[in-house]
Amino acid sequence: MTKSSHSQRSGSAARRRLLAWFRAEQRDLPWRRTRDPYAIWISEAMLQQTRVETVLSYWPRFLARFPDFAALAAASEDDVLAAWSGLGYYRRARSLRAAAQRIVEEHGGTFPRELEAARALPGVGPYTAGAVLSIAFDAPVALVDGNVVRVLARWLGCELEHAAALRWAWGEAERLAPRAGGAGEWNQALMELGARVCTPRAPDCANCPLREHCFAREHARQSELPRAKPRPAPIEVELECAWIERRGELLLERRPPTGRMAGMWQLPTVQVAASADGAQLFPTRYASDRIAPYGEPLAELRHAITRHRIAVCVRAARVSGAQASEPLAWVARERLVDLALTGMARKALRALGGAQAQK
Repeated sequence: MTKSSHSQRSGSAARRRLLAWFRAEQRDLPWRRTRDPYAIWISEAMLQQTRVETVLSYWPRFLARFPDFAALAAASEDDVLAAWSGLGYYRRARSLRAAAQRIVEEHGGTFPRELEAARALPGVGPYTAGAVLSIAFDAPVALVDGNVVRVLARWLGCELEHAAALRWAWGEAERLAPRAGGAGEWNQALMELGARVCTPRAPDCANCPLREHCFAREHARQSELPRAKPRPAPIEVELECAWIERRGELLLERRPPTGRMAGMWQLPTVQVAASADGAQLFPTRYASDRIAPYGEPLAELRHAITRHRIAVCVRAARVSGAQASEPLAWVARERLVDLALTGMARKALRALGGAQAQK
């Protein structure tokens, strides 16, 4: 693509059309009705690798429980994980709490307005910093996520692969970000276009405000751009979970304090099998040799953790002895909703446990 055609494609007419489209067609999302940096920061953390429909229910509950930086900083990790339970990628929740503590201790309880200071917070990368600063404060900073990479690559014509395409997209996003106001609206317009029109498959080019300026549409290369990153093969894993009840209580086990899903609660679980390249995500024997599953499956579920495609068999089980010691614990049904449960545990509880499993 020549320099002149690149400039023409990204000229003021194209940008005006995109902004006009966004103002008319944007979704009415609750975090777009505020300029509170805390509320926006929480929404951006939740939206990473999570569907908007899911965040719509979690975001208001999280804010009601932890309404500001000080409340989140003072909360226990267990309480934060419980409020996050079901969103997955629990490192995000731990990073939020750690960043809130840093904000309270070093920034007087307010989100820092300088890009370098924002990026120094735990879990705050260039995308999150750009999102909060531009949307909350209208700072003239860019952001790039998967939607933005896709829009820019198709609109302006990027032939680069993977990491090189990401670096290119950041350069273009910084070039296009308004300097005299409106960066937050512009950044949201790019993301909204990628989420709703310039989708990975079957983009709706007929209704795209950039259709007359788009390199990919002009050259019929929508399916080729951006260049796809090869995906590693999924890892198949089989698990068995024990369902043990007594007098309104359910037997749960707590995961180890380090590693994946650290410190969270699940049904007693063992890994039955994995594909040849599968890492051992779960132990091959129950935490207590007193647990004895029996009978036909109560539920068969599917779950995913990064590359792992997990088949879960939940079986009725017995446990000998009335006492439960770490990592096992008897938990009253009414307390389940307040625990930091793994996503897989919530699926099993929704299938078998009734209303107490709902968030």
